[in-house]
Amino acid sequence: MPQIPRFEEIDYQQTPLGDLILRKRTVLSLENKEIYEIILGNSFLMSSLFTVVEQELSYLGVAAVEKAFPDEKLDIVVGGLGLGYTARAALEHDSVGSLRIVDYLKPVIEWHEKELVPLGKGLNDDPRCSYVLGDFFQLSLNEGYSSEIEQFHAVLLDIDHSPAHLLTQDNAEFYSTEGLRKFAEKITPGGVFGLWSDDPPEESFMASLNEVFESCSSHIVPFHNPIQDEDFESTVYVATKAR
Repeated sequence: MPQIPRFEEIDYQQTPLGDLILRKRTVLSLENKEIYEIILGNSFLMSSLFTVVEQELSYLGVAAVEKAFPDEKLDIVVGGLGLGYTARAALEHDSVGSLRIVDYLKPVIEWHEKELVPLGKGLNDDPRCSYVLGDFFQLSLNEGYSSEIEQFHAVLLDIDHSPAHLLTQDNAEFYSTEGLRKFAEKITPGGVFGLWSDDPPEESFMASLNEVFESCSSHIVPFHNPIQDEDFESTVYVATKAR
């Protein structure tokens, strides 16, 4: 009987942020379950085995903006494509009229366009969904994400590990009070900013959010790692802009 390869490298690309790898991993201890993983330089970015928090980012963010705009079709931006779980969770809501997914790394967008990852086909087939190749943080502080829409009902961000642990220090300005204030101009009054973080809630970041937005909350989201058989927690921030 042929052995199942434990790791299969699907794609390797050199990027300005470091070597980027998409691989498929077969976990023998989980009945040969296949999972997809993204690695950038020395950072383990994402696994299809742990997607609870990425999805909860969309569920919490969209629920908040649906409450504020119950009768409108929502224009939403997702910062960071990854393996597509935040985007797919947003598209589960019929209230979403358009979804723009911004990613700095062209290969990540191409993985989905070529359907090399499990959620690629679903995103490609949904007419509400489009990809934007660009630096989310620079677009947030400058020209925005679209020439057609100036302000969005919700922006959901899942790129850095946390506001304190960044993939690159170039992103730091965004998380400052002044950066958040510039970014908030891209959100419709009454709209929502949602952020995934791998760290516990940070008081200094909450203080900055409270200076810029009318209200904000942090949600602890637990998830289970079946390989280690341990429970972990991440954070989702939800901030609402004043009307």
